[in-house]
Order: sequence, then C-alpha cells, then structure tokens
Amino acid sequence: MAHSANLITTDDLARQLGAPALRVFDCTTYLKPGPDGRYIAESGRANYDKGHIPGAAYLDLQADLSDKNSKLRFTLPSLEDLTKAFAAKGVGHGTFVVLYSHASPVWASRIWWMLRAVGFDEVAILDGGLDKWKAEGRPLSTEPVTHPPATLSLRGRPEIFVDKDAIKGAIGDASMLTLNALSHDQHNGAGGVVYGRPGRIAGSSCVPAASLFGPDKALKPIAELRAAFEGVGAAPDKRVLVYCGGGIAATLDAFVLTALLGHRNVSVYDNSMQEWANDPALPMEVG
Repeated sequence: MAHSANLITTDDLARQLGAPALRVFDCTTYLKPGPDGRYIAESGRANYDKGHIPGAAYLDLQADLSDKNSKLRFTLPSLEDLTKAFAAKGVGHGTFVVLYSHASPVWASRIWWMLRAVGFDEVAILDGGLDKWKAEGRPLSTEPVTHPPATLSLRGRPEIFVDKDAIKGAIGDASMLTLNALSHDQHNGAGGVVYGRPGRIAGSSCVPAASLFGPDKALKPIAELRAAFEGVGAAPDKRVLVYCGGGIAATLDAFVLTALLGHRNVSVYDNSMQEWANDPALPMEVG
C-alpha cells in the first residue's frame, strides 16, 4: 500500500478511536444517474445513520460546505466562510481529523483538499474508507455524533483551487500539465456521463481517479501510482492543474500527487467540466 502521514490505515484508526483530539468524519455523497444522462447528487446522511465508524460525525458537502449562491454544484465557498464552517463542525487547533467515505475515496479527498485550502494540515484520509472497515468486520455505530465547535484561524492556500482563466492560460504551455480525472471514455468523448459538450479540455491528459484504487477502495501501491502519473508527463517540476466533472474526482489525483508523490505545485479546477463544457467559447477536443 501507499504510505503517508496523510493516509491512515484501518488498524491505526481503530487504535486511536476515542482519543480526545480525534475528529472523524464520514464525507460520503452519492452521484446517481438522472433521466437526462447527468448525475443527481444525493446526501450520504441516510447511509451514515444506518451505520458509521464509532465516533464519526457526518459532513454534508453539498448542504454545508458549498457556495449556496453558485449555480454550479459543489462550488467552493470563500475560504473565510469555509474556515467558519469547518470550525463549527469541530475542526480546530489541536485536533487531528480523519476523513472517510463510502464507495469511492473521492469524497474524502475533496474535503481533504478543502481543508488544505484553508491551511489545515492535521488531517488524513482513511485508506479503503468505510468499505474496507466493514469488510474487515470492524464495529459500526448508529449513534449520531456532533463534534463540539472549535477555534480555527489559519493562513489559507487559495492558489490550490483555480478557475477557467488559469486553465485557458495553461493550454499550450509546456511547463504546465492539465490533467483530467474522469474516465478515458469521457476524456475521449466516447461515452459515460457528460457535463455539456462531450470530450476534454483542449490539450489535457488523463489519469482517471477510479484507476487509482482497487476493489477494496484502498489506494494502489505507490509504484503503480507513480507510474500512472509519470506516464502522462506529470513531472515534479511541472505545475499540474487537475479537473473532472465538478471538482470532486480531481481531488483524488491531486491528493496522490501531493500527499504521496511529493508534488508541490498542484491545483484543482473547482467547477471543472460542468462550467467548461457548457461554454462554447472554451476549447475542447474529442477522440
């Protein structure tokens, strides 16, 4: 498996459960195909209520941690508002946060990346998430948890999220790599859910987020992860801009590059294809 201070095993989390400074969060959202061929976002709260890791609270990305004034889904709020929201959920100075999700690690990595944006680094993702925890027969709880509000005041990293202008500026720049975390079919415009026009941002390469973890939802060995990114030219000296459909899957690519492979100049295009593919002035490619 991959090793990092930002990745925690089920064994390690089990040993730490009940520690006073520990804050565990279930971050799950579900994306379900809608009748128009696009996704419907569904809160993971109902599944959390059926059984979660003991001591874990629930973070609702769409309801509590997204810009309510945006017409696009999951848009990042201001870092000031986001910091306040995290503090209200119990993330603060002196706490250690563990994030997990069910069915895919991308929801945990999205919250990890958002915490990094506000400057909070005492946070790890549970490798394998709820799937691995349950497969190992570990205990679950149906008791709802609310962590006490905390104090949080940090220097943010606004540069780790970018907008469409930064993506436009990267096209044709050999010192930068724009990377698609959607499937190869979506990248090529050959199938899968589309967010507007099919295909990819012009000049971009592809490392699907879903290719980074196995059936147990744990991340693949570090050598395989490194090879996947080296295969598309993601050298450590390049600035890498990652996108997907709505800025969620992209954060798993960004997590692996940053937390596991040591890249220092990685950013996520927050609104991603839900914005880009619906603006005919923005260049796309298929094939």
